[in-house]
Amino acid sequence: MQKKLHIKKGDNVMVISGENKGRQGKVLVVDTKKGKAIVEGVNLVSKHTRPNAANPQGGIVKKEAPITLSNLMVIDGSGKPTRVGRKLDEKTGKLVRYSKKSGEVIK
Repeated sequence: MQKKLHIKKGDNVMVISGENKGRQGKVLVVDTKKGKAIVEGVNLVSKHTRPNAANPQGGIVKKEAPITLSNLMVIDGSGKPTRVGRKLDEKTGKLVRYSKKSGEVIK
């Protein structure tokens, strides 16, 4: 059984530790097996590429590398990082994620 994660694809997150601490971005991919995520514009690494059809010149390309999920925190509507909880929505009867700081539902 897969562990429930606090981060989903499309969330806005902040890096809370490591060399990219304080940077924010949108989650592009979540790897549940490895417990890592790729965040847009964060944790950039230089990748050396050979000339190919997509990049005829070749050279060095900046690319996002995965970050451990424990180093990421979801940003709520007010723009501050928050812990995430789950509760039953009264209207729909489904589990929704909510901000522990402000109490508002995270889309």
